[in-house]
Amino acid sequence: MAITGRCHCGGVTFTAEMLPPISLTACTCSYCAARGALYAYLAPDAFVPDAKTDAVYRWNTRLVEHHFCAACGCATWSDSPAFARDGAWDGVTRRIGLNARLIDDYDAGKAIVETIDGRNLW
Repeated sequence: MAITGRCHCGGVTFTAEMLPPISLTACTCSYCAARGALYAYLAPDAFVPDAKTDAVYRWNTRLVEHHFCAACGCATWSDSPAFARDGAWDGVTRRIGLNARLIDDYDAGKAIVETIDGRNLW
């Protein structure tokens, strides 16, 4: 099933091959906590962005690309290592952390939210 979404101004849109998420993830790392996104994860090959106004922020280890709309500022998605819940990574596998708050016709406030301790894991 394909889902779609967009930032506030529509400058960044996306299609993702996935079911509407039942559960989401909130990360407590300094950046994600400030950003406020709730993430739905999927494989990079299941995600197709159309990012006319896309901008990227990398910090610290520079392993994670945090994408946002340069026009309206909405956090859109992150391309990151597929970290395990204990912070381990195989050094190869990546994943997309899609800001589920931007999915069309989806209420992220009704999903189960798991918090991960990104502040202390990486």
